[in-house]
Amino acid sequence: MLIINQLLDIYEVRKPELVPFNNYARRLIAWLGDVTLEHVPRGENRQADALAKLASTLALPDHETHVPICRSWVIPIFESEDNGEREVNVVSVLEIETEDWRQPFIDYLQHGKLPDDPHRRTDVKRRAPRFIYYKDTLYRRSFEGLFLRCLGENEAKQALEEAHSGICGAYQSGPKLHFRIKRMGHYWLTMVKDCMEYAKRCHACQIHANFIHQPPELLHPTVASWPFDAWGLDVVGPLPKSSGGHLYILAATDYFSKWAEAIPLKEVKKENVINFIRTHLIFRYGVPRHVITDNGKSFCNSAVTRLCQKFGFKQHASTMYNPPANGLAEAFNKTLGSLLKKVVAKAKRD
Repeated sequence: MLIINQLLDIYEVRKPELVPFNNYARRLIAWLGDVTLEHVPRGENRQADALAKLASTLALPDHETHVPICRSWVIPIFESEDNGEREVNVVSVLEIETEDWRQPFIDYLQHGKLPDDPHRRTDVKRRAPRFIYYKDTLYRRSFEGLFLRCLGENEAKQALEEAHSGICGAYQSGPKLHFRIKRMGHYWLTMVKDCMEYAKRCHACQIHANFIHQPPELLHPTVASWPFDAWGLDVVGPLPKSSGGHLYILAATDYFSKWAEAIPLKEVKKENVINFIRTHLIFRYGVPRHVITDNGKSFCNSAVTRLCQKFGFKQHASTMYNPPANGLAEAFNKTLGSLLKKVVAKAKRD
């Protein structure tokens, strides 16, 4: 990418040892005429080794050489005139089709045909009982008894993109992404490996990854006996103003099940907090035993105290010397902020 941007005058050549190579490359480009430069990512640059072999064969004696490059066969053909004064090198590229991984299973299930390779023949016979071919579509029976639709290479790439960073994607890690695609009803042979590599290559996940700066120490957990027994409340913000004018997020997290509830707010008032506790917590999940908040004015006031007395639950506040002591709520705030960063990285007003 550095060399391509230097040749496109996007980057400046500052290293003295690269200046002669840059000047020579520019002379070659001017001599060739119409040239397009494009950077190929490392994951897709599998043709580099084959192209190096091709370059080495150009210096060999005259004979026909076959160099396989992914889906192509590059055949250098050496032709020379009878008088020996001129030599012409011609390279022909013949495209070949890459076999779909589903085709051997379809051939075996439909016609009982097996591949010629004995290792592949054994593999197909061993895996075939888990597959079914129905209405021109190959399915695989999962361990839960569900039939997963088998995807080809292009369909698998689209499924990875949609599940990881699509409109409903949450930028999950590799194992979580694999589990979600299976829940969606899709399958291909290398889906675990592909999900792991796709999550590692995601630019947004790398930019917004978590950095742990705190030294390890003993934790002091808050014990909850049953679901929705204790809730931790906290406010995220102020954030960049959204198109609806919201600046804050009021979030509550259950200490037992880690279930979270969140609403956007234009401003944090005690009325908003009371309405959130009553509508989103008590009316949905029942009256909790206690609620843990910080010492903010929106949480610690007479109105919230009257609400606690009315429904019969207690409110505990974190210590004054360490306001962000509510670790579970702070952890969810960090997770929520990380998700928002990845989603609204392009359009901040979303």
